[in-house]
Amino acid sequence: MNQRRARAALRPALAALTLPLAAAGLAACGSGGGTGSEAYVDGESFTMAIASDPGALDPHGGVTSTLLQLSRFAYDSLVSVDRDGEVQAQLAEKWSVDGTTVTFDIKDDVTCSDGSEFTAQTVVDNISWVEDPKNKSPYLGVFIPAGATAAASGQTVTVTLAAPAPFVLASFSNLPMICDSGLADRAGLKAGTAGTGPYVLKDAVPGDRYTYEVREDYAWGPDGATTAAEGTPATIVAKIVANETTIANQLLSGELNAAAIVGQDAARLDAAKLNRVDAQAVVGEQWFNHNEGHPTADPAVRAALTLSLDLAELQKVITADKGGPATQLAVVEPAGCTGSSVEGNLADDDTAAAEKALEDAGWAAGADGVRTKAGKPLVVEFVYDSSLGAPGTAAAELAVAAWKKVGIEAKATSLDQTAIQTAMFGTGDWDVAWEPVNINTPDQIVPFLSGPTPAEGGNNFAGIANTGYDAAVKTAMAENGAEGCDDWLAAEASLFESYDVVPFANNLLPFFSQGAELEVVGGVVPTSIRMLG
Repeated sequence: MNQRRARAALRPALAALTLPLAAAGLAACGSGGGTGSEAYVDGESFTMAIASDPGALDPHGGVTSTLLQLSRFAYDSLVSVDRDGEVQAQLAEKWSVDGTTVTFDIKDDVTCSDGSEFTAQTVVDNISWVEDPKNKSPYLGVFIPAGATAAASGQTVTVTLAAPAPFVLASFSNLPMICDSGLADRAGLKAGTAGTGPYVLKDAVPGDRYTYEVREDYAWGPDGATTAAEGTPATIVAKIVANETTIANQLLSGELNAAAIVGQDAARLDAAKLNRVDAQAVVGEQWFNHNEGHPTADPAVRAALTLSLDLAELQKVITADKGGPATQLAVVEPAGCTGSSVEGNLADDDTAAAEKALEDAGWAAGADGVRTKAGKPLVVEFVYDSSLGAPGTAAAELAVAAWKKVGIEAKATSLDQTAIQTAMFGTGDWDVAWEPVNINTPDQIVPFLSGPTPAEGGNNFAGIANTGYDAAVKTAMAENGAEGCDDWLAAEASLFESYDVVPFANNLLPFFSQGAELEVVGGVVPTSIRMLG
């Protein structure tokens, strides 16, 4: 593999925080706060913008970044991971990893929002529900290794893994734990909460806002965080605002305390000296639907859809000339592996090679400019995430024009996070998708790149089958944490060389705040928020 480099950045068996991943959107990582010169005030409301409505609120039912953020307000995980990659206590006060055995000692004083006790058996029931394929949780194989079983003895949970999991604690740090009442009534979780988290859902107005009320007795947050800290907001309002210019205006006017801005409006907020936290993320990532019946099931079409693009130009456009080229699939800090699996493994743009690939595969030039094969025109359904903002739309228009030049007609549609997840994991009504999946350990994206499709009960929404990737993953999974980084990067290179998925842009995504201090680690950390006078 050309210029493949790796560095063991973290301790063995401990991993970086996994970002909201799935087919839905962007999230930020990093930390930051206010100037520290203003006094904290109690009893205030913190309002943040989210890009789209998450739909049903069941925290095990979806993996959009908006749902994952909202879940953090009402639910806890067994452990947390800070921005330096250190595992911290949360629901579990102690933990250990010994080969394929993981143990968690659950704190004795944790209570659910309804006042009931949170027990080790509740943890087991959460794991068992996600592990049951009939429940079709997208967390299976992503935040819980597939085939894991759990048992409780007193307040100790023992998880037995079916195979080694090199970043297992990072995985469990992202699994929200639901209380017994919610496990017994999953339907009630669609518009309600049943967790141990620092806030409880008070009011839900789908399409407009979600309001959470603080739990004053909460004292088991990351590394012992509590809601008794001065400046803790009494309520948190997640306000759905799709337009970035509107979001920027509301930040400047004080209607909002925090929001992510990926487009040109960030310059206005910088000029106004709002607090800013930058997060490394993949923003340009092209997926193809390999499943039968789609034109992109043809390797020649996938090659042409890649070779016809000037990826360097697209990178500049989609990042508003502020980002850089893609490096690997897992870039969120603190990353489990560093280096590049992309460099040297994606061919440069070559229109002639794209046309030849199509000709050799039987796609003949048509009189109207659109190629045909067996009487069928080469038309692809192209969807892209609306949260990419105006730069994403501009880049999409460039791609459509480039594909037209080689005889491919692309019907482009901008979709919000919920709609694009529905298309990619549900209806299958897409051929090409620009949907960045952001993670920080490479094992967490494996179920999206191999194995069963959603129709078969899995998460491989694109229907990818790459034997080189699978073989390298098998080797990497048997190694301890970052010790397997060379094999992880080799696995990803196999995907890029085959045009199975094409990452083309990284960027530092800004998250702005005013009137409050906060930390952003895989999303806003609820117990870090402090309202300023």
